[in-house]
Amino acid sequence: MTTQSVLVDRTAAVATITMSAPALTLESKVALRDALAEVAKDPEIRAVVLAGGGKAFCVGQDLGEHSTGLDDGAEAAFATVREHYSPIVRDLLTMPKPVIAAVSGACVGAGLGFALACDYRVFASDAKLGTAFTGIGLTFDSGLSFTLPRAVGDARAKELILLGQMFSAEDGIAWGIAGETVDRDEVLDRAIALARQLAQGPTLAFAESKRLILEGSGLGLDDALEAEALAQTRCGETADHVDAVRAFLGREKPSFSGR
Repeated sequence: MTTQSVLVDRTAAVATITMSAPALTLESKVALRDALAEVAKDPEIRAVVLAGGGKAFCVGQDLGEHSTGLDDGAEAAFATVREHYSPIVRDLLTMPKPVIAAVSGACVGAGLGFALACDYRVFASDAKLGTAFTGIGLTFDSGLSFTLPRAVGDARAKELILLGQMFSAEDGIAWGIAGETVDRDEVLDRAIALARQLAQGPTLAFAESKRLILEGSGLGLDDALEAEALAQTRCGETADHVDAVRAFLGREKPSFSGR
């Protein structure tokens, strides 16, 4: 789904989803949620890039629209968390194919939540990140209670939330937010190149790997081991595995079809 607020380009098995404006309105949240759900189900898409279309990746909620929504009460204004923000983050985390965030400029609030819900991040060297929520008297949403402590640890997560200070991409990477930095004008090209590389890989094995990592920390040892065994069996039934074993034995480079 392509709209004025969210653009979707499908090229060479990669879907590039671009948020046209950094502040999220109702229109853009619905469009982003629906675009992610659509590419998740598209068997021709084997990797995804999430990008911002302007000078910033995403700065979270449009506060002008939010202020108007508060006139109807907090319950109505914050229904968007369940209806939009949570489904967006859930679809990013559970996307059955790799997702790369292309982050230039500001990546703040829900934008940080979206970036952390992706599998890997390509940052502009001058990108600025932050949580921002407590600065307007709010706690956080967009999955940050789940993703931020996993990335940087509980103590650092508390620091970033409570102090609300902006931080650089290089600091984020040093603290555990997986990714890399490149010059600003190289961000999208690098993210797409990575996505194309991953799109040539064993898509179903990637999906199982993502699921095991997502669910594994909540399992006990025996359950985690059983989940691994079941996932390996599912991967073992794929053409990608069978063909790759044959290629290895024949001293050939495997070619993955994503099936």
